[in-house]
Amino acid sequence: MSLKKQYLKSKPVCKVTFSMDKEAVAGAGKVDLLGEFNNWNTAEPVQMKKLKNGTFKVTIDLPSEKEFQFKYLLDGEKWVNDDCADKYINSGLGAELNSVVAL
Repeated sequence: MSLKKQYLKSKPVCKVTFSMDKEAVAGAGKVDLLGEFNNWNTAEPVQMKKLKNGTFKVTIDLPSEKEFQFKYLLDGEKWVNDDCADKYINSGLGAELNSVVAL
């Protein structure tokens, strides 16, 4: 798993690339990215593209100088945190944690 950040000089936006390698997806055929940036809407997730090497990847634009909680959803069933997240925050659902990307 990894997060790559590319800040734009022309506007207060950061292009963030989220990726999960073949081992991390554990055979999943579909990986969705959900978080505060899409109101955790499972009906309209950010769909990650599967590459030939089995890695799933997606790049989205997010406003700079903010933090966003997020998680990956494998095959619509299993929620997974990013082991390279900037930090982790209690989701408010017991001991459950969410990944955070800080821009």
